[in-house]
Amino acid sequence: MKNQLFTNEKSQIAGIAREMANLDLVSGSSGNVSMRICDEKPGFMGITPMGLPYTELKDEDIVVVDEDLDSIAGSGVPSSESLLHLGIYNYRSDVKAIIHTHSTFSSVAALSHEGIPPILDEMVIYIGGSIEVSNYAFPGTEELAEKVCKALGDKNAALISNHGAVAVGSSLREALNISILMERVAKIYCYARMNNQIKPLPESAIEKERAIFEMKRTSKQSTGEN
Repeated sequence: MKNQLFTNEKSQIAGIAREMANLDLVSGSSGNVSMRICDEKPGFMGITPMGLPYTELKDEDIVVVDEDLDSIAGSGVPSSESLLHLGIYNYRSDVKAIIHTHSTFSSVAALSHEGIPPILDEMVIYIGGSIEVSNYAFPGTEELAEKVCKALGDKNAALISNHGAVAVGSSLREALNISILMERVAKIYCYARMNNQIKPLPESAIEKERAIFEMKRTSKQSTGEN
């Protein structure tokens, strides 16, 4: 009976997780994907399970948990990073989906502990500006969730020091698109650092593009888009 609940939500999460793997944003069973299921209960979410390669993931493997991370539906064991997802949903009421990746260039950038300045226009428009890196915390802990939330702020992406990256959005598709953009940004940034040729956007451009970012967010919240 548990596997027959939330079939649509589980199908969406599994589909995005498989797509994430096909895009080489993760390997094996690393990283995780979740979707908020109930706005009134921030921790009520569907999330990918532990230990299953995403290329083999089935809809019924997705786990739905409550605010105590107790399983409500699905056959798998909730991701070891469930506390990270729970922390972000509690911190950001506008976030409906979260994708945590271990993509190569984002992980390289996360080693610097410096973050990525706003070097591309789309960073500001879609992410909200610079991509900050969290202070180190052990994986799977509340401390990690707290530090990632601080690095995330009101933006749509953050780097997790010595670990990987996290992207958030009003939908799974938006969170995946942010993950793809972040990996592209990190790749460009890493190559630019090799040549010592990094020039951030001018403040005037950042100000205008940040206004577009805020307008997009307000529009999604007012229309209930997800």
